[in-house]
Amino acid sequence: MPSVPGIHAMNHPGVVLRTGSVADIDILSQIDLEAGVLFERAGLRLDLPKDHEFSLAERSRWLRCLSAGTVLIAVDGSGEEVGFAAAGVRDGEPYLDQLSVRPRSMRLGIGTELLNAATRMATERGGHALWLTTYSHLAWNRPFYERNGFVVVSADRCDPQIAQELAYERRWLPMPQERVVMRKELVLEG
Repeated sequence: MPSVPGIHAMNHPGVVLRTGSVADIDILSQIDLEAGVLFERAGLRLDLPKDHEFSLAERSRWLRCLSAGTVLIAVDGSGEEVGFAAAGVRDGEPYLDQLSVRPRSMRLGIGTELLNAATRMATERGGHALWLTTYSHLAWNRPFYERNGFVVVSADRCDPQIAQELAYERRWLPMPQERVVMRKELVLEG
């Protein structure tokens, strides 16, 4: 993610990235809800009410990222927001809190561009690695991140906040045994 707010061109024709603001929280929720259909098709149904602990914590994390200026939103040529990447911090290192793309905009390279932008932002901010948690058995999760330079890290090799994040997700998300931590080494410039 660029370190200055504004609008940034993507390699995908007709799509730009803009820095999110707190006013975008409902847009992030809508995009993620639509993207969740893919998980339901794979048998991972998560039907928690909006006031559930997990739902509230997720919204709170996204609001922190929006407040920090570490959310990028992909906007298509019609002006519709089609995807986002939200980056936070765990154990002093950049952590990808969420990467979601609306189903009709998937398989167009938008998710990859959002991930690349999040990686650039993490590097610009002096991070040594970009961390995330994901499902290991879904083609659009672990293999996607592996193609983009991430490797699985065993839970016992994680610092406390990352390990806590994984344990929390395993407590509430379906198929908890499939949740894994992944990490990408960052090349610091200069």
